[in-house]
Amino acid sequence: MKEKLIQLLNNSYSPYSKYPVSSIVVCNDGTEFSGVNVENANGTSICAERNAIHAAVSAGYKKGDFQKLYLMTKKLSVPCFACRQVLSEFFTDQLEVIALDILGNEKKYLIKELCPYPFTEDDLK
Repeated sequence: MKEKLIQLLNNSYSPYSKYPVSSIVVCNDGTEFSGVNVENANGTSICAERNAIHAAVSAGYKKGDFQKLYLMTKKLSVPCFACRQVLSEFFTDQLEVIALDILGNEKKYLIKELCPYPFTEDDLK
């Protein structure tokens, strides 16, 4: 997985932050969807994690169909809060996010650790 993520970093469009990010979401059936961060001058950028998840959803996958998410950055990092909200929407709280950096460092997080107080459909009632 590490090599796939490193190759994906080359597809990142991050001319403003100079912070490329790649992500791969793995579905329960083994299908993988990849994403990279895509920046825009006006700030309407999208993160790699959401790109990967949205690609899976666009292909017909739904909540409960996801197994884990891999994230790679130059320096070990965690998903931003917007991505954490999307993760909490589609992943159960026991699923893993595996963060890696280009030096080979790795850290695993459960969704419940990253999103201890998610905003859910119950908050809309």
